[in-house]
Amino acid sequence: MDEGIGGGCFCGRIRYRLKQLPMFVNCCHCTDCQRQVGSAFVVNGVIERENIELTAGDPILVTLPTESGRPHDVYRCAECQTALWSDYGRRGWLSFLRIASLDRPSDFPPDAHIFTRSKVSWLSLQGGAPAFEIYYDMKTLWPAESLARREAAEAKAKT
Repeated sequence: MDEGIGGGCFCGRIRYRLKQLPMFVNCCHCTDCQRQVGSAFVVNGVIERENIELTAGDPILVTLPTESGRPHDVYRCAECQTALWSDYGRRGWLSFLRIASLDRPSDFPPDAHIFTRSKVSWLSLQGGAPAFEIYYDMKTLWPAESLARREAAEAKAKT
């Protein structure tokens, strides 16, 4: 992997480096994400938490409510409040990296659009990544290598 894949918050207090590329990139159009980021959608890279290496600063944890009732922990810069990654459901081993916090977010287009049932009406999704009203079958859509990484991370977390 390119050792130069880094990211950080708006003010520069927190910096991180990815040890591996995200396993899959979702563009989420759910109303929770819309409210949390103040935009039409969020782009999250699903990655093992151990593959996000902090190189400067420490994020704070902010727990947000969700429509599903599962906890949603967001790791933010205490100074500028930039959201860097999330842990949906407090798994501890899996993170949803905010792609826009990367230095080169354009290098990571979405692999899928999810929760398009609540997509803003003025946004057109043409071509590119497949779109799903709610979610998709991971075993069908994710590359085999990504599925293997996810399974290995989950198994490691259970030991």
